[in-house]
Amino acid sequence: MNMIAAVDKNWAIGNRGSLLVRIPSDQRLLRQETAGKVVVMGRKTLEGLPGGRPFDHCTNIVMSTRPDYKVRGAEVCHDLDELFARIEGTGPDDVIVIGGGQIYRLLLPYCGKVHITLIEHAYTADTWFPNLDLDPDWHITADSDEITYFDLEYRHLCYERK
Repeated sequence: MNMIAAVDKNWAIGNRGSLLVRIPSDQRLLRQETAGKVVVMGRKTLEGLPGGRPFDHCTNIVMSTRPDYKVRGAEVCHDLDELFARIEGTGPDDVIVIGGGQIYRLLLPYCGKVHITLIEHAYTADTWFPNLDLDPDWHITADSDEITYFDLEYRHLCYERK
């Protein structure tokens, strides 16, 4: 299982249920990395997608503790046992976790690779991704050149579990 996230320089990922910023090339990267794969997200992340609808280019799994929660175009799993039963037999690189904060923290121990878009800016935030730079179990295996989008500078990093 892998993860993908866009974080600011303090590892923040969101504020009041929304992304901190939308960068078109980062959105394209998300679509490219998840195409044809199994995407795992939380209910709040799903509701933050355009129209509150699941992606149409992959298999969507929404994690929710609400027993009666249903969503058209996605499967719902209520706990880890259900999720692991659902993805059994799926290759580890074919399952991508896309958020939000609770789901990242819940599933990080089961991931081997994390794709991070690191935005060189500090935003007002209420949701964070675990800081992999402070975790000795993770190291950077790829680092892109700096990219500029208007006045924002960012780069793509790949972390892998040691």
